[in-house]
Amino acid sequence: MGFWFLFLLLLGLATYLMVQQSVANITRTPVWLLWLVLMTPALLLSGWTLRYGTKIPPPPALFISSLFVCTLLYWILFQWGRRVPTDTQTEAQAKASESQPTIQPTTEATVRHIEPTEETQLRNCFPWSVYYVQNIEYRPQAVICRGQLRTQASNAYQQIKTNIEAQFGDRFVLIFQEGFNGKPFFVLVPNAQAAKEKNTPRHNQERLTRPGLALLLVLVTLMTTTLVGVGIAGVSLPPLWKTGSLFKVLSNPDVLFKGLPYALGLMTILGIHELGHYLTAKSYKIRSTLPYFIPIPFFLGTFGAFIQMRSPIPNRKALFDISIAGPIAGFVVTLPLLIWGLAHSDVVPLIEEKARFLNPDAVNPKYSILLALLSKLALGSQLTAKSALDLHPVAVAGFLGLIVTALNLMPVGQLDGGHIVHAMFGQRTAIAIGQVTRVLLLLFSLVREEFLMWAILLLFMPLIDEPALNDVTELDNKRDVWGLLAMALLIVIILPLPQAIANFLQI
Repeated sequence: MGFWFLFLLLLGLATYLMVQQSVANITRTPVWLLWLVLMTPALLLSGWTLRYGTKIPPPPALFISSLFVCTLLYWILFQWGRRVPTDTQTEAQAKASESQPTIQPTTEATVRHIEPTEETQLRNCFPWSVYYVQNIEYRPQAVICRGQLRTQASNAYQQIKTNIEAQFGDRFVLIFQEGFNGKPFFVLVPNAQAAKEKNTPRHNQERLTRPGLALLLVLVTLMTTTLVGVGIAGVSLPPLWKTGSLFKVLSNPDVLFKGLPYALGLMTILGIHELGHYLTAKSYKIRSTLPYFIPIPFFLGTFGAFIQMRSPIPNRKALFDISIAGPIAGFVVTLPLLIWGLAHSDVVPLIEEKARFLNPDAVNPKYSILLALLSKLALGSQLTAKSALDLHPVAVAGFLGLIVTALNLMPVGQLDGGHIVHAMFGQRTAIAIGQVTRVLLLLFSLVREEFLMWAILLLFMPLIDEPALNDVTELDNKRDVWGLLAMALLIVIILPLPQAIANFLQI
């Protein structure tokens, strides 16, 4: 009980700081009121626990309805008090919204600034029928052009970009963003990358693709995940730090073979996930590295894989496609591996003390809607209401694939889900969605303690991600539908199976 209220105190403090930091400057609604609305579900759960103790769980309807009502009320209060700033009142806010792309500004020694005699040329790049320029602001690292958009955003960006390139060559990168007042503006950022490439001999330019390094990391990660897979398969290993122990294990093919199903399954899922990002980025001609694995000799055997993009993303369409390609590709591979692994897993008696979401020896499939449905599909009548699963190593890899997919789809900051909601709704709304998500996950961790690590991780993750060059043009309806399906996938992975569905499936 003491731990519960200590956690509630820390949750309240963290929630207040998040609200104060993220929305205090853009809404007149008092911070304490927004904080109280967000904390209401946690306070209700605490009151229930104080009254009935931990042996009687609160009704799911109480928790779910309070989350829904409080989220809706928070949004209404936030919008009710939203400030509508003028151009002179929001210079500081505009600066915050003008985040830079991956191409960084450089100094006067390499890039010439707009001179007074060039301002007429700059204004001529903005036809009045496309974007009527009202004000040009000169900043040390950028030139900001504000005015009225008079045509479709995609057409305006493309035409003005063509005009800027015709007039100034590759001196600038053109960014099109929406300010806090809802008005789009253009930013000209000195193109340091172009200047660097001009001054650097071709043979000395940075090599993005390092196939040798990528292959080496694949082999090392295969070794570490295989060793972890041996333990998952139930084989006892000697302490590997002792002299000769590691060599004995590596020289025993029979032992290593038992760890390969887990290793190959997990690496395939992670690799395909990153290849989805990589190939989609290449299709948009975005400079990016090859996927690199991160091997570790404990835990899962790897911390995952990653790619780095070294050029800005052109528009929200590209941002969406690149972001969603990874989770979708990884999930498509995860499904058959998980179903096969579940079909070869053992059904064991359900013991509440042992059945945990992250315990592969006694997983309660009802902790996840999707896991429960797939388990019933794979095992049929073998799976009952009193059953848990002792997962096959391939099922462990597939289960981890679901967790990786869910974590990446969280709509927060620089995660894939954060990029997806940014592309769908714009950066301002994505920041609000990310804030609500962090608070909801903190509240959810009061009921499902295994999500506490996720909640802490998201708590320290920045809410603002990098904008696209054209960050104003909206997505088409087809991509909006795919984005909603991605969020639905996140929900069916992390939410527990409702009792009504469990009764219908007889699990």
